[in-house]
Amino acid sequence: MAAPLNLERGQSSTRPPRFNGHFYSWWKVRMHDYLMAEDSELWDIKYDEADRIKIEKGYKAKTLLVYGIGPDEFNRVSACESAKEIWDCLKTTHEGTKQVKESKIDMLTSLYENFKMKEGETIHDMFTKLSSITNELQSLGEPISMRKQVRKVLLILPKSWESKVYSITEAKDFKGADYGCFDWKSEDT
Repeated sequence: MAAPLNLERGQSSTRPPRFNGHFYSWWKVRMHDYLMAEDSELWDIKYDEADRIKIEKGYKAKTLLVYGIGPDEFNRVSACESAKEIWDCLKTTHEGTKQVKESKIDMLTSLYENFKMKEGETIHDMFTKLSSITNELQSLGEPISMRKQVRKVLLILPKSWESKVYSITEAKDFKGADYGCFDWKSEDT
């Protein structure tokens, strides 16, 4: 199934979704939410001002979330009636339940702890792989401090880097400093 034409070109939350004759259910929910976000009175239902403001904010949040996903993800959340339901559904789908999330954290922590630089691997490639692990842990709510990440990198560098590692660890600026991001592209093994 191809993506709807307006999804392929990009979307805007300021323009109504365009129906191209395909994916009606996808368009229908998006159009309904767009209309409600624009003006809840468009459905000719009487609410007091406080209700209308809450409803409009809810639909704006829902619309922005729906515009941020494609048709496959949309099919997963199309029955959700609020932005919170959509968010929770996507979160559970992609992060899993609390138990699944904890298992992912355990697996990633183990990968981090056992991480080694491979023979013939460049510093850049090694750091990219390590960053992928630490970024995923961060997104799951288990950040690893930059200090620990730098120490990890310094510990796993090959013997040929021994003098550089020694110089870095002995440098005055290194002790207690905010490490920021090293530029691992500059030198390769």
